[in-house]
Amino acid sequence: MAVIAMWKCDRDGAMFDDKKAADAHDKMLELGEVFTRLLEQVIPEVDGNKAEEFGLLMARHKEQVILACKGKIDALDEVLNTPNNVATLETAEHR
Repeated sequence: MAVIAMWKCDRDGAMFDDKKAADAHDKMLELGEVFTRLLEQVIPEVDGNKAEEFGLLMARHKEQVILACKGKIDALDEVLNTPNNVATLETAEHR
């Protein structure tokens, strides 16, 4: 029987067979958490689940957000034109 090393993200329970991928996922979740807190602070009335979905969306697409902040606003077109971003977020990283 072979032993296979696996890394489990304690934030959401996602499993990875590569430490680098697990660390990247954890950092993405951490960034999403910060975006969520920021949104909840600016708009206290926002639903907590919706704020979390938005935070994860921003974290998942951080490269496009960075480009948009640098003036390349059309970089967010990919994010805006992706149908059902939330469902994509929930399934893409979990293995």
